[in-house]
Amino acid sequence: MTVLRRGAGRDGRPTLEQVAHRAGVGRGTVSRVINGSPRVSDRTRAAVEQAIADLGYVPHRAARALAANRADAIALVVPEPEARLFAEPYFSAIIRGVSAELADTDIQLLLTLSRTPKERQRFAQYAASHRVDGVLLVSVHGEDPLPDQLSEHGIPAVMNGRRSADESFPHVDCDNLGGAQVAVEHLLGRGRTLVATITGPRDMYAARCRLDGYQEALRAAGRDGDGDLVVHGDFTEESGYAAMRELLRRRPALDAVFCASDLMAAGARRALREAGRSVPDDVALVGFDDSAIARHMEPALTSVRQPMEGMGRAMTRALLAQLNGGTADRVQQVLPTELIRRASS
Repeated sequence: MTVLRRGAGRDGRPTLEQVAHRAGVGRGTVSRVINGSPRVSDRTRAAVEQAIADLGYVPHRAARALAANRADAIALVVPEPEARLFAEPYFSAIIRGVSAELADTDIQLLLTLSRTPKERQRFAQYAASHRVDGVLLVSVHGEDPLPDQLSEHGIPAVMNGRRSADESFPHVDCDNLGGAQVAVEHLLGRGRTLVATITGPRDMYAARCRLDGYQEALRAAGRDGDGDLVVHGDFTEESGYAAMRELLRRRPALDAVFCASDLMAAGARRALREAGRSVPDDVALVGFDDSAIARHMEPALTSVRQPMEGMGRAMTRALLAQLNGGTADRVQQVLPTELIRRASS
Protein backbone atom coordinates (compact mmCIF):
# COMPACT_ATOMS: atom_id res chain seq x y z
CA MET A 1 0.00 0.00 0.00
CA THR A 2 1.40 3.43 -1.01
CA VAL A 3 1.07 6.21 1.54
CA LEU A 4 1.05 9.74 0.16
CA ARG A 5 2.41 12.63 2.16
CA ARG A 6 -0.05 15.43 2.81
CA GLY A 7 -0.74 17.07 -0.55
CA ALA A 8 1.90 14.99 -2.38
CA GLY A 9 1.30 13.77 -5.89
CA ARG A 10 1.15 10.09 -6.76
CA ASP A 11 4.63 10.28 -8.27
CA GLY A 12 6.00 11.52 -4.93
CA ARG A 13 6.92 14.96 -6.25
CA PRO A 14 6.12 18.06 -4.16
CA THR A 15 2.80 19.69 -5.00
CA LEU A 16 1.36 23.17 -4.91
CA GLU A 17 -0.50 22.28 -1.68
CA GLN A 18 2.74 21.29 0.04
CA VAL A 19 4.39 24.57 -0.95
CA ALA A 20 1.38 26.51 0.37
CA HIS A 21 1.42 24.59 3.66
CA ARG A 22 5.14 25.14 4.18
CA ALA A 23 4.91 28.86 3.38
CA GLY A 24 1.81 29.31 5.51
CA VAL A 25 -0.27 30.76 2.68
CA GLY A 26 -3.14 29.70 0.47
CA ARG A 27 -2.83 27.75 -2.76
CA GLY A 28 -3.92 30.77 -4.79
CA THR A 29 -1.11 32.87 -3.33
CA VAL A 30 1.46 30.28 -4.45
CA SER A 31 -0.05 30.35 -7.96
CA ARG A 32 0.22 34.13 -8.07
CA VAL A 33 3.89 34.01 -7.07
CA ILE A 34 4.68 31.34 -9.69
CA ASN A 35 2.90 33.33 -12.41
CA GLY A 36 4.66 36.58 -11.50
CA SER A 37 1.60 38.43 -10.27
CA PRO A 38 2.35 41.81 -8.65
CA ARG A 39 -0.53 41.28 -6.20
CA VAL A 40 1.75 39.64 -3.62
CA SER A 41 3.79 41.36 -0.90
CA ASP A 42 7.58 41.05 -0.97
CA ARG A 43 7.50 39.19 2.37
CA THR A 44 4.96 36.64 1.15
CA ARG A 45 6.77 36.20 -2.17
CA ALA A 46 10.02 35.50 -0.31
CA ALA A 47 8.31 32.90 1.92
CA VAL A 48 6.79 31.11 -1.08
CA GLU A 49 10.06 31.16 -3.03
CA GLN A 50 11.88 29.74 0.00
CA ALA A 51 9.30 26.95 0.32
CA ILE A 52 9.67 26.16 -3.38
CA ALA A 53 13.46 25.96 -2.97
CA ASP A 54 13.25 23.83 0.19
CA LEU A 55 10.86 21.31 -1.33
CA GLY A 56 12.36 21.31 -4.82
CA TYR A 57 8.95 22.07 -6.31
CA VAL A 58 8.72 22.29 -10.12
CA PRO A 59 5.58 24.04 -11.45
CA HIS A 60 3.42 21.98 -13.78
CA ARG A 61 4.03 23.75 -17.04
CA ALA A 62 0.87 22.63 -18.78
CA ALA A 63 -1.26 23.81 -15.87
CA ARG A 64 0.51 27.18 -15.82
CA ALA A 65 -0.05 27.64 -19.54
CA LEU A 66 -3.72 26.70 -19.20
CA ALA A 67 -4.22 29.13 -16.32
CA ALA A 68 -2.60 31.93 -18.29
CA ASN A 69 -4.49 31.00 -21.48
CA ARG A 70 -1.14 30.39 -23.16
CA ALA A 71 0.23 27.42 -25.09
CA ASP A 72 3.88 28.30 -24.34
CA ALA A 73 4.64 27.48 -27.97
CA ILE A 74 5.17 29.31 -31.23
CA ALA A 75 5.18 27.87 -34.74
CA LEU A 76 7.76 28.47 -37.45
CA VAL A 77 5.97 27.92 -40.75
CA VAL A 78 7.93 27.20 -43.93
CA PRO A 79 5.80 26.91 -47.12
CA GLU A 80 8.43 24.85 -48.95
CA PRO A 81 9.07 21.15 -49.69
CA GLU A 82 11.05 19.10 -47.15
CA ALA A 83 13.95 18.66 -49.56
CA ARG A 84 14.40 22.40 -49.87
CA LEU A 85 14.11 23.01 -46.13
CA PHE A 86 17.02 20.68 -45.37
CA ALA A 87 19.14 21.55 -48.42
CA GLU A 88 19.24 25.33 -48.16
CA PRO A 89 21.52 26.94 -45.55
CA TYR A 90 19.15 29.91 -45.40
CA PHE A 91 16.51 27.97 -43.49
CA SER A 92 18.92 26.40 -41.02
CA ALA A 93 20.39 29.83 -40.26
CA ILE A 94 16.93 31.32 -39.65
CA ILE A 95 16.08 28.40 -37.33
CA ARG A 96 19.35 28.91 -35.42
CA GLY A 97 18.49 32.57 -34.89
CA VAL A 98 14.96 31.79 -33.72
CA SER A 99 16.16 29.03 -31.38
CA ALA A 100 18.87 31.26 -29.90
CA GLU A 101 16.33 33.98 -29.11
CA LEU A 102 14.01 31.46 -27.45
CA ALA A 103 16.78 29.78 -25.43
CA ASP A 104 16.11 31.77 -22.25
CA THR A 105 12.34 31.41 -22.41
CA ASP A 106 9.94 28.54 -21.60
CA ILE A 107 8.51 28.67 -25.12
CA GLN A 108 8.67 25.62 -27.37
CA LEU A 109 9.34 25.96 -31.11
CA LEU A 110 7.18 23.95 -33.51
CA LEU A 111 8.43 23.58 -37.09
CA THR A 112 5.64 23.26 -39.65
CA LEU A 113 5.77 22.76 -43.41
CA SER A 114 2.85 24.35 -45.24
CA ARG A 115 3.10 23.39 -48.91
CA THR A 116 -0.47 23.18 -50.23
CA PRO A 117 -3.66 25.23 -49.80
CA LYS A 118 -5.12 22.38 -47.75
CA GLU A 119 -2.10 22.34 -45.41
CA ARG A 120 -2.26 26.12 -45.01
CA GLN A 121 -5.95 26.03 -44.14
CA ARG A 122 -5.37 23.18 -41.69
CA PHE A 123 -2.58 25.10 -39.97
CA ALA A 124 -4.66 28.28 -39.77
CA GLN A 125 -7.40 26.28 -38.00
CA TYR A 126 -4.81 24.67 -35.72
CA ALA A 127 -3.40 28.05 -34.73
CA ALA A 128 -6.88 29.51 -34.27
CA SER A 129 -7.64 26.78 -31.70
CA HIS A 130 -4.92 28.29 -29.46
CA ARG A 131 -2.44 25.43 -29.93
CA VAL A 132 0.28 28.07 -30.39
CA ASP A 133 0.67 31.60 -29.03
CA GLY A 134 2.14 33.09 -32.21
CA VAL A 135 3.57 32.32 -35.63
CA LEU A 136 6.79 33.06 -37.51
CA LEU A 137 6.49 32.85 -41.31
CA VAL A 138 9.50 32.21 -43.56
CA SER A 139 9.85 32.16 -47.37
CA VAL A 140 6.33 33.45 -48.05
CA HIS A 141 5.36 33.65 -51.72
CA GLY A 142 3.41 36.53 -53.19
CA GLU A 143 -0.05 34.95 -53.27
CA ASP A 144 0.19 33.07 -49.97
CA PRO A 145 -3.05 33.76 -48.02
CA LEU A 146 -1.76 32.39 -44.69
CA PRO A 147 -0.61 35.76 -43.25
CA ASP A 148 -4.05 37.21 -43.87
CA GLN A 149 -5.77 34.14 -42.44
CA LEU A 150 -3.73 34.50 -39.25
CA SER A 151 -4.66 38.19 -39.05
CA GLU A 152 -8.34 37.35 -39.42
CA HIS A 153 -8.07 34.96 -36.48
CA GLY A 154 -6.21 37.57 -34.39
CA ILE A 155 -3.10 35.39 -34.11
CA PRO A 156 0.15 37.31 -33.45
CA ALA A 157 2.60 36.71 -36.30
CA VAL A 158 5.75 38.11 -37.89
CA MET A 159 7.00 37.37 -41.37
CA ASN A 160 10.54 36.96 -42.69
CA GLY A 161 10.59 38.93 -45.92
CA ARG A 162 7.73 40.65 -47.72
CA ARG A 163 5.13 39.78 -50.33
CA SER A 164 5.25 43.19 -52.01
CA ALA A 165 6.66 46.70 -51.72
CA ASP A 166 3.62 47.90 -49.77
CA GLU A 167 3.57 44.99 -47.31
CA SER A 168 1.65 45.98 -44.16
CA PHE A 169 2.02 42.68 -42.32
CA PRO A 170 4.70 42.76 -39.56
CA HIS A 171 7.99 41.67 -41.11
CA VAL A 172 11.77 41.56 -40.90
CA ASP A 173 13.64 41.65 -44.22
CA CYS A 174 17.07 42.46 -45.61
CA ASP A 175 18.12 44.99 -48.25
CA ASN A 176 17.75 42.69 -51.25
CA LEU A 177 17.79 45.45 -53.86
CA GLY A 178 20.80 47.27 -52.43
CA GLY A 179 22.75 44.05 -51.97
CA ALA A 180 22.19 42.98 -55.57
CA GLN A 181 23.08 46.43 -56.87
CA VAL A 182 26.40 46.44 -55.01
CA ALA A 183 27.19 42.95 -56.32
CA VAL A 184 26.67 43.95 -59.95
CA GLU A 185 28.54 47.24 -59.49
CA HIS A 186 31.44 45.14 -58.18
CA LEU A 187 31.42 42.99 -61.34
CA LEU A 188 31.28 46.04 -63.60
CA GLY A 189 34.07 47.64 -61.61
CA ARG A 190 36.23 44.59 -62.27
CA GLY A 191 35.94 45.32 -66.00
CA ARG A 192 33.26 42.76 -66.87
CA THR A 193 31.22 43.82 -69.88
CA LEU A 194 28.52 41.18 -70.36
CA VAL A 195 26.96 40.57 -66.95
CA ALA A 196 24.11 38.05 -66.67
CA THR A 197 21.91 37.13 -63.72
CA ILE A 198 20.20 33.98 -62.44
CA THR A 199 17.36 35.23 -60.29
CA GLY A 200 14.77 33.58 -58.08
CA PRO A 201 11.06 32.77 -58.50
CA ARG A 202 8.90 35.49 -60.01
CA ASP A 203 6.33 35.17 -57.20
CA MET A 204 8.82 36.05 -54.45
CA TYR A 205 9.41 39.71 -53.67
CA ALA A 206 13.01 39.07 -52.57
CA ALA A 207 13.78 37.63 -56.00
CA ARG A 208 12.17 40.58 -57.78
CA CYS A 209 14.17 43.01 -55.62
CA ARG A 210 17.44 41.26 -56.47
CA LEU A 211 16.54 41.46 -60.16
CA ASP A 212 15.71 45.16 -59.73
CA GLY A 213 19.10 45.71 -58.09
CA TYR A 214 20.84 44.01 -61.01
CA GLN A 215 18.98 46.16 -63.52
CA GLU A 216 19.52 49.37 -61.54
CA ALA A 217 23.29 48.79 -61.46
CA LEU A 218 23.34 48.30 -65.24
CA ARG A 219 21.28 51.46 -65.82
CA ALA A 220 23.54 53.50 -63.55
CA ALA A 221 26.51 52.31 -65.59
CA GLY A 222 24.81 53.31 -68.86
CA ARG A 223 24.18 49.71 -69.91
CA ASP A 224 21.00 48.70 -71.68
CA GLY A 225 19.12 45.75 -70.23
CA ASP A 226 19.25 42.55 -72.26
CA GLY A 227 16.47 40.03 -71.59
CA ASP A 228 18.65 37.20 -72.85
CA LEU A 229 20.98 37.78 -69.91
CA VAL A 230 18.23 37.10 -67.35
CA VAL A 231 17.12 33.56 -66.45
CA HIS A 232 14.84 32.65 -63.54
CA GLY A 233 15.64 29.86 -61.10
CA ASP A 234 14.05 28.82 -57.82
CA PHE A 235 16.99 29.31 -55.41
CA THR A 236 18.03 25.63 -55.71
CA GLU A 237 21.34 24.26 -57.01
CA GLU A 238 19.71 22.37 -59.87
CA SER A 239 17.90 25.48 -61.09
CA GLY A 240 21.22 27.36 -61.06
CA TYR A 241 22.81 24.61 -63.14
CA ALA A 242 19.98 24.62 -65.71
CA ALA A 243 19.91 28.43 -65.87
CA MET A 244 23.65 28.66 -66.45
CA ARG A 245 23.45 26.19 -69.32
CA GLU A 246 20.67 28.31 -70.83
CA LEU A 247 22.70 31.52 -70.44
CA LEU A 248 25.70 29.95 -72.16
CA ARG A 249 23.44 28.87 -75.02
CA ARG A 250 22.01 32.37 -75.38
CA ARG A 251 25.16 34.44 -74.77
CA PRO A 252 28.33 32.34 -75.04
CA ALA A 253 30.48 35.47 -74.66
CA LEU A 254 29.15 36.43 -71.20
CA ASP A 255 31.94 37.14 -68.72
CA ALA A 256 30.11 37.54 -65.38
CA VAL A 257 27.04 36.18 -63.58
CA PHE A 258 25.23 37.43 -60.50
CA CYS A 259 23.28 34.60 -58.88
CA ALA A 260 20.46 35.44 -56.46
CA SER A 261 21.52 32.64 -54.06
CA ASP A 262 24.70 30.77 -53.19
CA LEU A 263 23.07 27.45 -54.03
CA MET A 264 22.25 28.65 -57.55
CA ALA A 265 25.83 29.91 -57.83
CA ALA A 266 27.06 26.40 -56.94
CA GLY A 267 24.91 24.98 -59.73
CA ALA A 268 26.15 27.64 -62.14
CA ARG A 269 29.76 26.83 -61.20
CA ARG A 270 29.16 23.17 -62.10
CA ALA A 271 27.69 24.12 -65.50
CA LEU A 272 30.61 26.46 -66.23
CA ARG A 273 33.11 23.74 -65.37
CA GLU A 274 31.37 21.28 -67.69
CA ALA A 275 31.48 23.92 -70.45
CA GLY A 276 35.22 24.38 -69.94
CA ARG A 277 34.86 27.92 -68.55
CA SER A 278 37.25 29.00 -65.82
CA VAL A 279 36.09 31.01 -62.78
CA PRO A 280 37.01 33.85 -62.52
CA ASP A 281 39.29 34.06 -65.58
CA ASP A 282 36.56 33.43 -68.14
CA VAL A 283 33.47 34.13 -66.06
CA ALA A 284 33.31 36.00 -62.74
CA LEU A 285 30.69 34.68 -60.32
CA VAL A 286 28.84 36.31 -57.38
CA GLY A 287 26.20 34.78 -55.13
CA PHE A 288 23.79 35.98 -52.45
CA ASP A 289 23.52 34.78 -48.80
CA ASP A 290 27.18 34.30 -47.83
CA SER A 291 26.42 30.83 -46.54
CA ALA A 292 28.97 28.10 -45.76
CA ILE A 293 28.64 27.06 -49.40
CA ALA A 294 30.27 30.32 -50.49
CA ARG A 295 33.33 29.73 -48.32
CA HIS A 296 33.75 26.11 -49.37
CA MET A 297 33.38 26.52 -53.14
CA GLU A 298 36.46 26.34 -55.36
CA PRO A 299 37.29 29.10 -55.96
CA ALA A 300 35.67 30.66 -52.88
CA LEU A 301 32.54 32.56 -53.85
CA THR A 302 32.09 36.31 -53.61
CA SER A 303 28.66 36.71 -52.06
CA VAL A 304 26.24 39.26 -50.63
CA ARG A 305 25.97 38.59 -46.91
CA GLN A 306 22.48 38.84 -45.53
CA PRO A 307 22.14 38.51 -41.74
CA MET A 308 20.16 35.28 -41.77
CA GLU A 309 20.54 34.43 -38.08
CA GLY A 310 20.03 38.10 -37.26
CA MET A 311 16.71 38.09 -39.13
CA GLY A 312 15.63 34.98 -37.21
CA ARG A 313 16.48 36.71 -33.93
CA ALA A 314 14.82 40.01 -34.90
CA MET A 315 11.53 38.45 -35.98
CA THR A 316 11.45 36.34 -32.79
CA ARG A 317 12.04 39.40 -30.61
CA ALA A 318 9.23 41.20 -32.42
CA LEU A 319 6.84 38.30 -31.88
CA LEU A 320 7.78 37.92 -28.20
CA ALA A 321 7.20 41.64 -27.66
CA GLN A 322 3.77 41.27 -29.18
CA LEU A 323 2.97 38.25 -26.98
CA ASN A 324 4.02 40.23 -23.92
CA GLY A 325 1.51 42.95 -24.57
CA GLY A 326 3.24 45.06 -27.18
CA THR A 327 2.22 45.59 -30.76
CA ALA A 328 3.79 44.38 -34.00
CA ASP A 329 1.88 46.85 -36.19
CA ARG A 330 4.97 48.97 -36.78
CA VAL A 331 7.49 46.11 -37.10
CA GLN A 332 8.77 46.68 -40.63
CA GLN A 333 12.48 46.17 -40.21
CA VAL A 334 14.99 45.99 -43.09
CA LEU A 335 18.50 44.84 -42.14
CA PRO A 336 21.59 45.85 -44.16
CA THR A 337 23.56 43.56 -46.47
CA GLU A 338 27.29 43.48 -47.22
CA LEU A 339 29.35 42.27 -50.17
CA ILE A 340 32.02 39.73 -49.13
CA ARG A 341 34.72 39.65 -51.83
CA ARG A 342 36.44 36.35 -52.57
CA ALA A 343 38.33 34.70 -55.41
CA SER A 344 35.38 33.94 -57.73
CA SER A 345 35.17 37.55 -58.91
